[in-house]
Amino acid sequence: MADPDTALDALHDDDAYADSICGLVTASPTSYHAAAEVARRLDAVGLTAIDEHEPWGADLPRRGYTIRDGAIIAWLLPERLGADAGLRIVGAHTDSPALRLKPRAAMVRDGVQLLNVEVYGGPLLNSFLDRELGLAGRLVTRDGATRLVRTGPIARVAQVAPHLHRSVNDSLHLDRQAHLLPLWTLADPSDVAAARPGPDAPERYLCELAGIDPADLAFADILTYPTEPPARFGRRGELLASSRLDNLSSVHAALVALEALAREGADIGTTDPIVFVANDHEEVGSGTRAGAAGPFLETVLERLARAMGVADDAYPALLARSLCLSADAGHAVHPNYPQLHDPAVRPVLGGGPLLKINAQQRYATDAAAVAAWMRACRAAAVPTQDFVSNNAVPCGTTIGPLTATRLGIPTVDVGQGLLSMHSQREMCAVADGGRLARAMHSYWQGA
Repeated sequence: MADPDTALDALHDDDAYADSICGLVTASPTSYHAAAEVARRLDAVGLTAIDEHEPWGADLPRRGYTIRDGAIIAWLLPERLGADAGLRIVGAHTDSPALRLKPRAAMVRDGVQLLNVEVYGGPLLNSFLDRELGLAGRLVTRDGATRLVRTGPIARVAQVAPHLHRSVNDSLHLDRQAHLLPLWTLADPSDVAAARPGPDAPERYLCELAGIDPADLAFADILTYPTEPPARFGRRGELLASSRLDNLSSVHAALVALEALAREGADIGTTDPIVFVANDHEEVGSGTRAGAAGPFLETVLERLARAMGVADDAYPALLARSLCLSADAGHAVHPNYPQLHDPAVRPVLGGGPLLKINAQQRYATDAAAVAAWMRACRAAAVPTQDFVSNNAVPCGTTIGPLTATRLGIPTVDVGQGLLSMHSQREMCAVADGGRLARAMHSYWQGA
């Protein structure tokens, strides 16, 4: 895990940056863990946890954060709010595609106990195959208390052998209900005879790990995660393979920039309030209380504004002067599938972070916000690359359009280029992560 004393190193040194993001990914098998790990690192650089259930007054800490489920919002407020100040927001998301346990998840079949799961988000389904998976998430007891839990490698979605399915290499088709159920234990003979889950049902096992009486469990939000640790590879170690780079790559870049600002001293270098939001549930549409389509950011901004003495008509004026940098992973050109990318706009791994543009507003980028991004990259001496979709290929979307719609803030969509996006093992160029963090640092400093 990252040491707060290395925050500035991670901002400027690629090796330190790679170590830092590997630590974040390893500590963050789910969005709930990611929010907790970001909070731990913010604690280490002097930010204060604030409970959203309590009133926030004028004595609100200038450096703080608040958590809602698997989402977190952090802020650095200036000593003095400038007359022309605007909020400088960076937004990302903490969730990634996974398999999520259904209630009463244990199923006994042919001598093994399987986990009944449903697909969360839009993953590459084949990337779950023959990979050791852990279980992680949160357990909520009847009194409303929450415990985070995780296992080591405990489950596996086993692929069928080509001897039994001769055309599997020509036309792999995975039925989400029939073929994606992870095997997690051998069944007891008495359970096999009764075709029922035994005492090792996953919910009971997770309660034992967390020290909870299974009778006290109200509900469990549990997902699978790949347990293979992140690893650098390539001739010069210039590439990184990891799970959850979409979108912990953006969460980490913003976190490193924020840690550096917090470590640099009391003067954050601007009279603009600095805000970082990492929403949950982007991979399933963001329509939740912790997602970008929900009220979390809007509510926190209103509370921060009141704490800074901004009220009435001054608040919409503050929003109008604000900017949002929406950070989410993007697509570098895949050298084995070049025809799927735009024929003229060809962003590459290692070429710098992406500026994401779409005529259908799947990205929120507009010209006024692009100017701010270009200033930040120039101030940080960071190269940037344009990304647009091939007209015949559907374009994904981000939290950017949702945030812009809710708040009316000029927004620009950016991110680190990946290959194998939505695989359980994505890849990127190490150098691009540090560049994204440095651009965010300059943006937050007022570039």
